[in-house]
Amino acid sequence: MRSFSKAALALSLVTAPCLAWSATYTVGPSGRQYTQLSAVFANNNLAPGDIVEVDGNATYNGNIVVNSDDGGDAGNPVIIRWKRAAGQSRPLLQGGTNTIKFQRSNNVVFEGFEVTGGSNTCIFSEAHNVTVRDAVIRNCPSHGILAADQNSGSFTLEYSEIRNSGSGSQRHPIYMQSDEVAFPGAVFRMQFNYIHSGTGGNLVKVRHERAEIYYNWLEGATYQALELIGPDCATQQSGWNAGLRREDSDIVGNVIVQSGSWANAIRIGGDLNGRSQGRVRLVNNTILFTRSGTANAVMVQLGAGSLEMHNNVIHQTSTGSPTVIVENSSAETPYCGPTGTSAWDAGRKVAGSNNWVKSGAGNVPGEWTGTRNGSDPGLTSVAQWNLRPASSSVLVGNGSNPPPTPTAFPFPSPQLIPLFDPPSRAKLDLNGQRSRVLSGARLSIGALESAGGTEPAQPVRVNGSQPLQPGGASAATGAASVPTALSPAPVATAGAVPGVPSLTGAAADTTTTSRRVRKYVTQPTQPRYRRWAAPAVSWCDTEESAEGERSICKHP
Repeated sequence: MRSFSKAALALSLVTAPCLAWSATYTVGPSGRQYTQLSAVFANNNLAPGDIVEVDGNATYNGNIVVNSDDGGDAGNPVIIRWKRAAGQSRPLLQGGTNTIKFQRSNNVVFEGFEVTGGSNTCIFSEAHNVTVRDAVIRNCPSHGILAADQNSGSFTLEYSEIRNSGSGSQRHPIYMQSDEVAFPGAVFRMQFNYIHSGTGGNLVKVRHERAEIYYNWLEGATYQALELIGPDCATQQSGWNAGLRREDSDIVGNVIVQSGSWANAIRIGGDLNGRSQGRVRLVNNTILFTRSGTANAVMVQLGAGSLEMHNNVIHQTSTGSPTVIVENSSAETPYCGPTGTSAWDAGRKVAGSNNWVKSGAGNVPGEWTGTRNGSDPGLTSVAQWNLRPASSSVLVGNGSNPPPTPTAFPFPSPQLIPLFDPPSRAKLDLNGQRSRVLSGARLSIGALESAGGTEPAQPVRVNGSQPLQPGGASAATGAASVPTALSPAPVATAGAVPGVPSLTGAAADTTTTSRRVRKYVTQPTQPRYRRWAAPAVSWCDTEESAEGERSICKHP
């Protein structure tokens, strides 16, 4: 009996699962394990469920690399977050080539930081399932957020403010792409953000396989507010071709203010390096031109698949009226295939219903139904940025609810109707989204309903870019609060002109990571079985592309 018990015990030890505990690493100017965030990743292999907490009221050096051996698992990410405390400002990550880079470190949440000054980019993602939440990304002399052409997958950006970033025509406040070979089906989700005051490029440039752009306020683009095009065909992994995937975009519930010198609010289809062949769907957006002169809501060029628009407001506050759709069929021949110059990939495919456009608008699609127009949509006060329709406005209760689906080119798994308001021209508090409250029995036209109260001229920032105020939501929940990415709704089963350079940009990093030996840090209060993994090796080969200035990172 005794020998049987020993054998049973030995067998149980062999067959029992290995126990593991998550670790918490602390970073701060004093009294913490590390004084620099970069040291956490240089000296440890983080595991799923690990947490890195960083004190506010302090500045930390850039060139932070979250490595391939520092990632989490789907549903159990590594979390890097501000250790919130009343009266404290956000931890500031500053400078470097890439202020922070996610280098094949999949399944990571990055929350609560202020990031600035990276000479190539403030946040660089070369990873899958990265979430950037409640961040302030500002004064980035090149890209604000950049995703690599290779090894990038799904990316979520929410409750954040991006401002004063971008440079020239090739560097953008946000520039996203996914690797359709390594991560087919990847999604770029951008929701509840305030993105404004661009200093170059497009506010949001997207080459991603699927973009879901919900409930944002976009204002102050140097060029387009949104550019939705195909992957750069010169920089893809082996096995990729232009017909492998279609790049679709679902644009719902946004305010887009085009105030600068550029005519186009949105451009879809392709540039000289890649056509999307994708379906674009715009529902319940308010597109407002505060500039004089030519104003184009959507520029279509170089290979768009289809465009459907429902319940949108398209208005110009100055004299003159906007053009709804401009088809640019006189673009230059693309550098790489397919090389056709048609605006559409396979013929014009347009649908829409119940949009409002200013009287005199040009190129209102004949395919649309229920279009309304007038000299003014009846917004409460454009001067005070209260873009809710007045109760007497023709917008109220006159939207399609839900919009019809074009049977010839249905959008896959759309956000059927908007469920939330966009931010009110200010950074939104973490989890501070406001549900959309119908003004009547039917959905109204535009990004906002007349119901919902008065828009504050100076919103109180409980957890915005100002210091956290005592008693605020985040202070009350404390560091233990780790909200998951919001899924706001169940799902259902512009332009180059001749003589103007095409807007393209570098989409890879220029740094080199050398091989190093990992060191382990003892965590006596939170023991766990550590695993060893060979450090990732990365090298970057600078190559000249057709657009110039292209650095392509490759991995063995």
